[in-house]
Amino acid sequence: MRNTGPVTGHEYMLEEGTTLVSTTDLKSLITYCNPAFIKVSGYQREELLGQPHNMIRHPDVPAEAFRDLWATLAEGLPWTGLVKNRCKNGDHYWVRANVTPVVEDGRTVGYMSVRVKPSREEVAGAEALYAEMRRDPRRYRLHHGALHERSLRGRLRTMLRWGLGGRIVAMSLGTSLGNAALAASGLHWTLSVGAGLGLGLGMALWLRHLAVMPLRDAIATSNRMAAGQLGSAVPRAGADEVSQLKRALAQLDVSLQAIVGDVRREVDGIRSAAQEIAIGNGDLGARTETQAGSLQHTASSVEQIAATLRHSAEHAETARGLAQDAADAARQSGQSMQEMVQRMGKIREASQRIGEIIQVIDSISFQTNILALNAAVEAARAGEAGRGFAVVASEVRTLANKTTDAAREIKDLISDATARVEGGNALAQATGRTVHQNAQAVERVFRLISDMSRAQHEQAHGVTSANDSVSQLGDITRQNAAMVEQLALAAHSLHHQAKLVADTVHIFRIAGSKGECVGSTH
Repeated sequence: MRNTGPVTGHEYMLEEGTTLVSTTDLKSLITYCNPAFIKVSGYQREELLGQPHNMIRHPDVPAEAFRDLWATLAEGLPWTGLVKNRCKNGDHYWVRANVTPVVEDGRTVGYMSVRVKPSREEVAGAEALYAEMRRDPRRYRLHHGALHERSLRGRLRTMLRWGLGGRIVAMSLGTSLGNAALAASGLHWTLSVGAGLGLGLGMALWLRHLAVMPLRDAIATSNRMAAGQLGSAVPRAGADEVSQLKRALAQLDVSLQAIVGDVRREVDGIRSAAQEIAIGNGDLGARTETQAGSLQHTASSVEQIAATLRHSAEHAETARGLAQDAADAARQSGQSMQEMVQRMGKIREASQRIGEIIQVIDSISFQTNILALNAAVEAARAGEAGRGFAVVASEVRTLANKTTDAAREIKDLISDATARVEGGNALAQATGRTVHQNAQAVERVFRLISDMSRAQHEQAHGVTSANDSVSQLGDITRQNAAMVEQLALAAHSLHHQAKLVADTVHIFRIAGSKGECVGSTH
């Protein structure tokens, strides 16, 4: 037997009305387990699916129980019995297990086990029985879930447990033999008839006890199940047909309990989910409306920003044109100033040439004055003969002195003019450099304004794109609002459908559930 781990000896008590359901394939690998089974076992769903079902086997359950289980299933028959299972943490729980083959297209494809909570008397009896079977495995055996002794007395009891057909045949044969015996006894016919009637009445009462009463119990159980009252069918020990019928009814009862219980839980979950969806959908709708209003306000603000940027772009374009004009004027001023500097340079060169000419005149005046002085000396030496020449020489010297004075004055004027021309030239050059720098600054301002204008156009284009995006987002938000309304309708429809299912399941009442039903919860 597989070792499933240590046990704690602590019993996990199932709640009333709990139904544990699981299915396996032919290799006993778990293929399905309902939420109640998962909760009680202590495992996660992923830990159970695909694993051998004996992972929940408790070591206290004798191997004979599982041998009989598989032998019964191999015959295609259902098996019912009390089983002690192990939880993941080592605790245990008792169930009345009802295992049936799952048949598709005439062949067995797996097994379904439906477990319900047994009574404490059943648990106590099973505890004692399993302890005895572990102590003396050769004393008892199980057959189709029923306990049999391996002794001679037990075997005789098994042999005498005829089926219903065998008992009816035995009763008919006994009645015939009794009547024949009475006829052969030689008794008066009145006594023979009376004895025959008494024997027939006894056989009829026996038949009623063997067949009619159990069948009435089965019919009453069927009627209760048909009325939706589940959990009242109790399997009957025995190998006769009526016992098999009652076991089948009990199996059907627990299967319906499992289905109804799972449907109730799932419907509760669906209704809760539908209610949460409706609440969340309401919140989503409110937020969507708020978002739509915010988007509308944002779209208006973006449109205002776009208009402002368009005006700014227009002003920037105007400023760019003015800057272009200023740059052109600065360039022209620079060129004019450059021409003026060049002309001042030419004036300075002309002044320098005039100065040189004045120096030549001054030199000539000085030489003339020397020559006049020499002529006067020679005239004085000549006496009366040179007097006329002396007068001429004196006039020439006087003219030379005047020429020298005039040349000196002209030289001073030219020097002053040259100095002024030099100052004007330096000022013109400084002014030219300043105008050139201003032209460069204006050129830089022009480029900055041009860049700003392009940036304004790009920003205007970007804001326009953003405005388009906000408009698209507004359209999407309106579509979301429409989808929210559709989702609200779908959630309402889901809630309504779940209520209809709950009302339908409400007709079934499970023993131990205290009359609770899905349809009573809103």
